[in-house]
Amino acid sequence: MSTLKVQVMLVDDHAMLRHGMAMLINAEPDMEVFAEAGDGDEALAILKMEHHADIVLVDVSLKTLSGLELIKSMHILIPALPVLVVSMHDETVYAERALRAGARGYVMKQEPGEVLVAAIREVLKGNVYLSKQMHARLLNRVMAGHSEPELSINSLTPSEFEVLHLIGSGHSSQEIARLLNRSIKTIETHRFNIRAKLNLKDSADLIRYATHWISEEH
Repeated sequence: MSTLKVQVMLVDDHAMLRHGMAMLINAEPDMEVFAEAGDGDEALAILKMEHHADIVLVDVSLKTLSGLELIKSMHILIPALPVLVVSMHDETVYAERALRAGARGYVMKQEPGEVLVAAIREVLKGNVYLSKQMHARLLNRVMAGHSEPELSINSLTPSEFEVLHLIGSGHSSQEIARLLNRSIKTIETHRFNIRAKLNLKDSADLIRYATHWISEEH
């Protein structure tokens, strides 16, 4: 029987969280963390040099490249590479976007360690891992069909989606720029594009829409 261990790569901009996940994964007899990255650019550079990753664990929010954009880039680089999102962001808001970007599962960081390990194993089998609640939510959405507002939301890029979520959570442009490590000019450009795509006339409209959307998602 093969003694080769599953090769896991971690992508998270918090070193302490990476360390904790690495300890958890390395404690499994058949898994080991072979590489860690603090941002998207570093992750892509590692994957271009190291092609033996069996699975990559990615956070949604990263310093340089959005986690959703990184998933798309990794999918282009290595189409068959399984990706599992491990994030503090609410699954009900981000999971569907992550799956659409190419991820095979979504786990929230608040979950116990055994849930993360179970999710890794499920994704490695070729299955999709979501919580039972999220499975039911997506099934209900498929059965009910997509509403027009949802279709409009889906026209946003991953970065615009992140900005909309943060606007709805009550953050100013300055705060969003700091949280996403972007310039205020970039955030303002995203806000303009979101308003255009969602047919919103001004910033007040945008804030009302984002706040209402967040409340509906939760």
